[in-house]
Amino acid sequence: MTEDTQHWYASWFDSPFYHILYKDRDHEEAQQFMDNLTEYLNIPEGGDILDLACGKGRHSIYLNSLGYNVTGVDLSENSIDFAKQFENDSLHFEVHDMCQPYKKQFDAVFNLFTSFGYFDNEDDNLKTIEAIKANLNPYGFGVIDFMNSAFVMDHLVSEDIKTVEGIDFKQTRSVKDGYIIKDISFSHEDEHFNFQERVKAFSLADFELLFEKAGVYLLDVFGDYKLRPYDAKTSERLVMIFK
Repeated sequence: MTEDTQHWYASWFDSPFYHILYKDRDHEEAQQFMDNLTEYLNIPEGGDILDLACGKGRHSIYLNSLGYNVTGVDLSENSIDFAKQFENDSLHFEVHDMCQPYKKQFDAVFNLFTSFGYFDNEDDNLKTIEAIKANLNPYGFGVIDFMNSAFVMDHLVSEDIKTVEGIDFKQTRSVKDGYIIKDISFSHEDEHFNFQERVKAFSLADFELLFEKAGVYLLDVFGDYKLRPYDAKTSERLVMIFK
């Protein structure tokens, strides 16, 4: 049996294999990023944060431990079901499409770890930024943490195999029609699976155009999780602060 996917973000993010493949993500680095970001933004104690496309909630849970009221939303029902075990009076998770505004406003809206640019309909990229704007209170800040597409394309590994929990994930990477594409194939219990990750290779200039259309203002740009200056050629990340 081969499982092929067209709307990859709906099926792949909901797949248990997605979480197996990426189980070794650096939690310490993620926590340092949240420390640096909340300090830079000077979010008030007990402030409200929306974690947009929160996955299983690793950023949300840590932000909540820092004393913030956090709402994590994601399109993946499986991820939200998992995250709900960590809920408390100031931490909540909900299935939500980030192209649509959420039902309240926040001191900050975080869209982290390249959780942007994967829509089938490119209009949804603008809709998402407009939704973030709608979810910010008058003093709130939006944050999009995206890959530095130029750096990624310059350092693209065309093919490798990553073995996790006894599963050999073959990963093939390419750039096509303005998208960075990763094809992932593997077998498990006599079934063969094919998934694809497809992310628009947005540059800073592309985001600036989207921000202008959405009526938001870019305040600062950083190149990594230590909030060092952004360099188009050498920075690994593109972290944008706007309101």
